[in-house]
Amino acid sequence: MASPYDLKIIFLAKHAQHVVLIHFPIALFMTAVVFDVAAYWTKRHSLEDATYYNLLVAALSTVPVLATGIVAWQFQLEGQTLKGILLQHLVLGSISTVMICLVGWIHRSARRKASALPGYRFAIEFIAIAIVALTAHLGGVLSGVNG
Repeated sequence: MASPYDLKIIFLAKHAQHVVLIHFPIALFMTAVVFDVAAYWTKRHSLEDATYYNLLVAALSTVPVLATGIVAWQFQLEGQTLKGILLQHLVLGSISTVMICLVGWIHRSARRKASALPGYRFAIEFIAIAIVALTAHLGGVLSGVNG
């Protein structure tokens, strides 16, 4: 059995980076939405700041997640045509990335203009959460965690 501390296994595993990295944008985005709702209810500016910075880091962290997902596809399937759940996971993952970046852009735009955030952002945030959750569920199915 290989050592769990072997750097080659840690950094060169065919899918490990994607599986590990994906949790960051999911957690950051969902936490940002919770902060956004709390900021709206309480009118606390510190929660608005927390929302903004969580969204910023969530959006930035989707880039390595997408890259490692594509690398895992190339390594494990040697670039074969995707189909079924794997194709759905890729498409929904791409849509999730766009949605997270869209929510971040809405917050950034309002912040730069020093204007109030639009009320429709909550609808976009909750749709994005649903898409992220479905994407995560399909990823769990693919990894064997969800059946």
